[in-house]
Amino acid sequence: MIQLTNRQARQFLLLKHGLLGEYKFSGKQGVLDFARQANCIQYDPIDVCGKNAELVLQSRIKGFTKGMLAELLYEDRRLVDYPDKNLSIIPVEDWPYFERYRQAARQHAERYPEMEALTAEVRTHIQNHGALSSKDIKLDGDFSWQSVIHWSGGNNSSRSVLEQMFSTGELIIHHKNGTRKYYDIATKYIKSNLLNASEPLEDELEHHKWRVLRRIGSVGLLWNRASDAWLNIWGLKAASRNEVFRQLLHEARIVAVTVEQMKDTLYCLSEDLPLIEAVLQNQEQNLRCELIAPLDNFIWDRKLINELFDFDYTWEIYTPAIKRKFGYYVLPLLYGESFIGRVEIIAERKSGTLVVKNIWYENDVEQTPQLQTALNSCFQKFALFNGCGEISPVYK
Repeated sequence: MIQLTNRQARQFLLLKHGLLGEYKFSGKQGVLDFARQANCIQYDPIDVCGKNAELVLQSRIKGFTKGMLAELLYEDRRLVDYPDKNLSIIPVEDWPYFERYRQAARQHAERYPEMEALTAEVRTHIQNHGALSSKDIKLDGDFSWQSVIHWSGGNNSSRSVLEQMFSTGELIIHHKNGTRKYYDIATKYIKSNLLNASEPLEDELEHHKWRVLRRIGSVGLLWNRASDAWLNIWGLKAASRNEVFRQLLHEARIVAVTVEQMKDTLYCLSEDLPLIEAVLQNQEQNLRCELIAPLDNFIWDRKLINELFDFDYTWEIYTPAIKRKFGYYVLPLLYGESFIGRVEIIAERKSGTLVVKNIWYENDVEQTPQLQTALNSCFQKFALFNGCGEISPVYK
């Protein structure tokens, strides 16, 4: 059992994510390295000042550009879109471990016999014309479809058939144009040894252990209790989760961590013990100011963040406007070891202007010259990330 102070636990998480001190990840290789550490990066199509996955990466990767992620996904094919924690971006080598989800999607197709002829139309269209989106093909059908592996569904036959074929792994996302997804045949882009691999962990308990390890590694510290960090791990009820944690502890693949004034035990990966040791040495770290994505791995468990950082964050995008405390698309603001507030920020791309609409500081934040300098640097970097040449109001 490892004992940490609250500050040491915060430092561990921030260092694990490369959000404290010098940048841990750099350039395109850094994007791939972080994606492999995180195991999955949640995707969301809304683009107010960058899509969620891009926002996750811009806070950690020195010199990050949106093109780096697009290249790794759609040129190098080192990463791939597929549901994990909802629709996500995962390393392509993890593809076989989701075969049980694709098999479930194939079985799910039996509920929609009218899709069989329509999928044949899609195959022919792609063979003749290449990658396509739902607007490129008109499929006639009168049925309401719902994905078995993620949130997608509806009455648009073309979209439903493409999404169903994506769910089974027959199609992958070839590229995206804004929010629109273009699909192509998976065999063209994923190596056969991965694409055709059988389920590596057929036993459900072993699969759960693999998934839980990935989520702990993705966040850094997690507890054995209900959490949004476990989203979309099928069958992971309290009893099975308890057994997973018991076995992972027995196998020394995770380590129990107690934090002062916290009732619940936390857990980290055994491979992160050297980072724990580094934190215990109490080395000073350079302070950075970063804007954090609303669905960032770091804040997947909002209750944990509230307990460790005393920061209560709700993404209000789905909250009715009249009930919002802050705004439609507001990002947490991290400075050094603390969340110091939140920012509503909009990239107006036609004018090339980054609009800092509002900043709400936490009550105990002292707006020092040092903080202002760090904040200015953060906004300048964020403007560059969004391709904006101006910032309004002006931060220098």
